[in-house]
Amino acid sequence: MAKKPNKLKARLPRGFVDRSAADIRATDEMLSKIRQVYESYGFDPVETPAFEYTDCLGKFLPDTDRPNAGVFSVQDDDEQWMSLRYDLTAPLARHVSENINEIQLPYRTYRNGWVFRNEKPGPGRFRQFMQFDADTVGAPGVQADAEMCMMMADAMEALGIPRGQYVIRVNNRKVLDGVLEAVGLGDEDDAERRLTVLRAMDKLDKFGIEGVKLLLGDGRKDDSGDFTKGAGLDADQIGMIVNLIAAEASGINQTAFSEHIDYLFDNHPAVSSAGADIGELLHLVKASGYETDRIIADPSVVRGLEYYTGMVYEAELLFPVTNEKGEVVQFGSVGGGGRYDGLVKRFTGRDVPATGFSIGVSRLMTALKNLGKLQTANVVAPVLVTVMDGDTEALGRYQKMVQDLRQAGIRAEMYQGNWKKFGNQLKYADRRGCPIAIIQGSDEREAGEIQIKDLIEGARLASESTDVDNVTWRESRPAQVTANEADLIEAVRGILDAQAEDRRQANGD
Repeated sequence: MAKKPNKLKARLPRGFVDRSAADIRATDEMLSKIRQVYESYGFDPVETPAFEYTDCLGKFLPDTDRPNAGVFSVQDDDEQWMSLRYDLTAPLARHVSENINEIQLPYRTYRNGWVFRNEKPGPGRFRQFMQFDADTVGAPGVQADAEMCMMMADAMEALGIPRGQYVIRVNNRKVLDGVLEAVGLGDEDDAERRLTVLRAMDKLDKFGIEGVKLLLGDGRKDDSGDFTKGAGLDADQIGMIVNLIAAEASGINQTAFSEHIDYLFDNHPAVSSAGADIGELLHLVKASGYETDRIIADPSVVRGLEYYTGMVYEAELLFPVTNEKGEVVQFGSVGGGGRYDGLVKRFTGRDVPATGFSIGVSRLMTALKNLGKLQTANVVAPVLVTVMDGDTEALGRYQKMVQDLRQAGIRAEMYQGNWKKFGNQLKYADRRGCPIAIIQGSDEREAGEIQIKDLIEGARLASESTDVDNVTWRESRPAQVTANEADLIEAVRGILDAQAEDRRQANGD
């Protein structure tokens, strides 16, 4: 007996998700609001492909020790390695470099798209996710960084996140470089330990001060028993770094930030210079009307990507949420960025300063859901034209009704299943959420009429007939009406308008 072939198992790859119509529409609505903010600042869109040559992306991913680890790569027909982009910044640097003679600097641009990480997926950690970036290439001044922070704050408020529930935190990688030099990690031989220290500092919001101390010292063991080797600093070195990253939590005066870190590090030249830049940025944003509780200096901001060379910043949401362990925690970061003055130089050999930030779209959507601020366009399901006769002539008449509705701006579809089981057509309409069903049998056709079934009102009346305690007693409209076929558009639009008014009344609008 022939063995039956095994059926192919349908399975979604780990770290990837399917997206529903509601998610897509909500994302589009959110992106539209962010886009309006970017456009108001004079930024223009650009788009780069999902694939780049692997060497153009470079080795910038955090928590990896191998060149180009963490990316999905393939070889093309010329045996050149290409990789799916892991962010939108490295491709922008390639685009600017390749078109440096045509692009007007400063180049102010934004783009959104999918990025990919070949990393172990986990709760809230995906291998494919969307980012929405804005960058200024060719502007060396602190004012370009200040503008990024203000634009990030404006984007949060455009999405309905109120003041007091977000903050833009600012630091400077040169402060961190100076600190590492001050604690004795300034030599080239210390490069790996410096990265370990920065990664430890970047875990402050996740592990707290005590966890960071362990990572700066011998190492830290997590709840599962896995051990992460630390930077091996001594107690004095750990104390200096902890004093820095705990500064914001202790409530330092923002206007005296540079003086504060000068005090901590005994006027170390590199630290003092970078601290002065942060002080200038704070002055610029305050002069522009951004209160000190919206954009603040925070020495614990590190940013994981290694191409940052100056200012770094993060947008953090401050409201509490419950995590997958049932713990109440602060929501945390939904975006960030910084200055990357050396990224274009890799290709051109020219100093081309650049700064920008990236919003994590999926994570921000989760935040908006928690706040009840996720606005979805009110897309009404299509009107269903039912099929009472399956011959070619009849189908042509039904199809014309559908096209007339569409041309009038009304979503509509003709039933495509087995038309002989009319009950299934109404079941389909119910599952689809159709607001109206159009019915025309032979009798209606001969009379030049159509039956229009108000499925929303019909469902409401059916519900009230079985739930007398919740009867609204408002004046009902008929759940089904007869209309002249020539009046199809007017009759359908009248019912849709009445349904829309019901929704407004129910929402208290």
